[in-house]
Amino acid sequence: MEEAERIKNLPPYLFAEVDKAIARAKQEGKDVISFGIGDPDLPTPSYIVDRLVEEARNPENHRYPSYEGLPAFRRAVAEWYKRRFGVELDPDTEVVSLIGSKEGIAHISLCYVNPGDINLVPDPGYPVYSIGTLLAGGTSYMMPLDEKAGFLPDLDAIPVEVRRRAKLMFINYPNNPTAAVATKEFFARVVEFAREYDIVVCHDAAYSEVTFDGYKAPSFLEVPGAKEVGIEFHSLSKTYNMTGWRLGWACGSARVIEALGRVKTNIDSGVFQAIQYAGVTALTGPDEHTARACETYQKRRDMVISGFNSLGWDIKPTKGTFYIWAPVPPGFTSIAFSNYVLEKAAVFLTPGIGYGQHGEGYFRISLTTPDHRIQEALERLKKAGIRFDRAR
Repeated sequence: MEEAERIKNLPPYLFAEVDKAIARAKQEGKDVISFGIGDPDLPTPSYIVDRLVEEARNPENHRYPSYEGLPAFRRAVAEWYKRRFGVELDPDTEVVSLIGSKEGIAHISLCYVNPGDINLVPDPGYPVYSIGTLLAGGTSYMMPLDEKAGFLPDLDAIPVEVRRRAKLMFINYPNNPTAAVATKEFFARVVEFAREYDIVVCHDAAYSEVTFDGYKAPSFLEVPGAKEVGIEFHSLSKTYNMTGWRLGWACGSARVIEALGRVKTNIDSGVFQAIQYAGVTALTGPDEHTARACETYQKRRDMVISGFNSLGWDIKPTKGTFYIWAPVPPGFTSIAFSNYVLEKAAVFLTPGIGYGQHGEGYFRISLTTPDHRIQEALERLKKAGIRFDRAR
């Protein structure tokens, strides 16, 4: 049985490989402290869980849900966008529910990409942008995210012939894995660029609510003209500690939302209604738990940065996401350094190459690890003599 070429060309999924590496170390008897996957260790707020339990007992929610998403959920999304960003959305035509934002990101290329077409993909970036492109038969043109440019893509550096062939542009701020943030001025430039070359912008805003030091991340849709050229993906996963619930949405251009919804009606049957009702409770409920979560992540951010800087790094405070993106010491590749740290200290750091060619030379730390384990990891690194030695 020969696999399809699209499957043969699929790389191993980064986080599945992360799980395997950690499992192997544990089989060797090591007590591994993982800074790998960004999966909140904080619980889903109890009032959201209570709503799920209540709705799960209702037989009306045991049937097929609406393909586009429960009207009450789509209205809650629209109300949240109005309250949070001042963005007006029509819940009937400009919002579609997703089985987590990852699902929508993977499927959007099926709406616009024909074999041989090009998508503009950030590098380093979330692997699903390029994987969805590949599954649709397209080719990813990688937009390098350079530290000197604030990890923003240089749109002027994209060749004109590539711009003319491009169908989608993926952007993501606050950014995974670099933790960089973007301004409305940058988004305005993206809108202008997309309008000129007839490109659909897909902004992944999953980390918009995980911010520090008083910073509030803007929405791409706040920029005039954004709804004419693109959509924004969002999720309850990071904001409400609901990664396992698989509930998110896409919103923005009615034409793009309709196309994505059309694909989804032929592929899946929507999200369990009880989960969507719990999502309504999350979006319309109090914001205190999100603020407390950000305080926790900010404390951990400061702990990690202080610890690594005491070992020779020079990491600056981040404004968003629960990630730290740091350079590997001279003389190491990102994979070699990750393996070295795992071997010497039983601490796992995600190698930057897993996020693309331009992720080489970096590693990512996730702050979704309890405080005492972070402190223990830092002590292990110090004891193992792991340092950033610029003279090496």
